[in-house]
Amino acid sequence: MGIDTVRVEKLRGRPSDGQAVKWLVEAGLLWLKTNQQIVNSLNVFPVPDGDTGTNMMLTMTSAWNEVRDSGEKHAGKMIAMVAKGALMGARGNSGVILSQLWRGFAHATQDSAIIDAEALVHGLKEARDTAYKGVVKPVEGTILTVAKDTASAAEAALAETRDPIEILARCVSAADASVNQTPELLPILKQAGVVDSGGKGLFFILEGMLRYIYGEPLDTPLAAVQPLSSLNFENVMNEVEDGQDYEVVVDFFPGQKFELQKFYGRLEEMGTSIQVGEGDGMYRMHIHVPLNKRYEPIDYIMSIGTITKIAMENLTAQMEEIDAKTKDSKLELAKVESNQIAVVVVSPGPGLSRIFASLGVAAIVSGGQTMNPSTQEILAAFENLPTDKIIVLPNNKNIILAANQAKEVTVKKVDVVPSKTVPQGLAAMLAHNPDGELASVSEKMTKALSEVTTGEITMATRSVEIDGVNVKEGEVITLLDGKLVASSKSIEEGVTGFLKKARAEEHELITLYYGEGISQSEANRIVDVVREAYPSQEIELQDGGQPHYQFIISVE
Repeated sequence: MGIDTVRVEKLRGRPSDGQAVKWLVEAGLLWLKTNQQIVNSLNVFPVPDGDTGTNMMLTMTSAWNEVRDSGEKHAGKMIAMVAKGALMGARGNSGVILSQLWRGFAHATQDSAIIDAEALVHGLKEARDTAYKGVVKPVEGTILTVAKDTASAAEAALAETRDPIEILARCVSAADASVNQTPELLPILKQAGVVDSGGKGLFFILEGMLRYIYGEPLDTPLAAVQPLSSLNFENVMNEVEDGQDYEVVVDFFPGQKFELQKFYGRLEEMGTSIQVGEGDGMYRMHIHVPLNKRYEPIDYIMSIGTITKIAMENLTAQMEEIDAKTKDSKLELAKVESNQIAVVVVSPGPGLSRIFASLGVAAIVSGGQTMNPSTQEILAAFENLPTDKIIVLPNNKNIILAANQAKEVTVKKVDVVPSKTVPQGLAAMLAHNPDGELASVSEKMTKALSEVTTGEITMATRSVEIDGVNVKEGEVITLLDGKLVASSKSIEEGVTGFLKKARAEEHELITLYYGEGISQSEANRIVDVVREAYPSQEIELQDGGQPHYQFIISVE
């Protein structure tokens, strides 16, 4: 979207009606999308699942899609539509909180035909209050704090001006300062050397609105380079645009006059889905381009540096292959009667989905790390089931809020069993009784969550020291029930190290679910090592098919 000067002039010097609100929502979305990868890179743990920017962008996209064709002039009614779209499209904790901010803003302005200074401030205050109420245990140093500081800045500004644009400008400054302060409020951020990602996303939305009013560009990203190991090409495959036929990846060493911002700008002229990573002086560039431009990025990079490796893939063929695999992976799901309890699970891999299906789930939502499903997707999974008794297993801490939000917008009786990991979800399924009473079955499944210990083995995306664990980029890291506990030189060492910390010798069953990034032969070799180290335990190996994590391990 280019800057529409007519729109900009209409926004200056007068309160915003419904159409002006729509333009500002579009601007906030575009600036967030432009800087999406910056937000994604602000991971606390150095794991390859930074998805806050993606979650917030998709939440805002859903909000925008709700209003993009609307001619509504009443600001309050327009904002109500924005809030509805954000609610149904909310993904991940950050997306759900963002939708709650819109919900509060909409409630405060429902009777406002225009958004003047008073309505803006009132809306921001109620947005803050609604978001805080929507979180059971609010944590400072997060997007909540940024929303609070923004609302406070708006209140202070109202005492001095009745110009809504001036108030918005002060809110943007306050949001920026609040984001930079988050590491002082949340120690884990300071340890990791990052600011809060959700707060940064909210800042970009507000700043995008202000940039639009000022007539500044919204399609040129702030220059940002990610660690090479954190580049996430799976997500961009989900965003392939029409006409972008080829994926091009180039590794290169830049020349002495390399300017990152200029580099981004030149790539923007060629294609979309641009990512740039750096490690030990070498850069990796990823881009989607039309057929007739597939060699342009290569020629350009050759003119500014030394290329060491080139990879080019036909996106159309890749998407057809993905679709074919999806069609071949039909699962036998449980058939539930009208008086039975149906279980809906979120599963991150095809192998894990097959296991869940064998345990009697009625519906499966694809999702997990880097692919948090929306409120709408979770809702759609159970709305047409022939029963009004539903249990949802999120199987990821970043999906629990969206599951609870789906519960709030349905007339069905829904319980969310707050499983934070796949092994917890599998343990809960063993306690499921489709013919039981909903509250009793839900309680038993929730109790089962504590009977399993979860391990996750993946690769570090950056060097950092957290909780006394010194991690080097590219090393294998181990998470025990979501806590970083070790960094190792090999996957085998990571697995055995986890089992030692989990006191596996005191348990009966060890199950290893290997991911898409590891071969079956290598998985078998590592399991043989585990069997030798734990001869008294029952050891199982399953194909999980999950991305990013070489192994998910269950000890029970």
